Amino acid sequence: MPLVFRYRNVRFHFFSNEGAPREPVHVHAESGDGEAKFWLYPEVRVARSAGYSRRQLLELAEVVGERREEIERAWNEHFG
Repeated sequence: MPLVFRYRNVRFHFFSNEGAPREPVHVHAESGDGEAKFWLYPEVRVARSAGYSRRQLLELAEVVGERREEIERAWNEHFG
């Protein structure tokens, strides 16, 4: 599970086995509160979630949007 970054108590990461055929660029967010998967394109949106409130998901989506380039760069380095 390559860690991309941490925000507060949330780990943003990929799963290494998401490769064949590779899904579009996305990132997973996980903490003691819950877990979520975010698509990055065409816009940042929640693919699925469990445990997080709507407010938390909005905050996490905002963080993903702000760090989209970093996430995509890490994705390309890992899966490229």
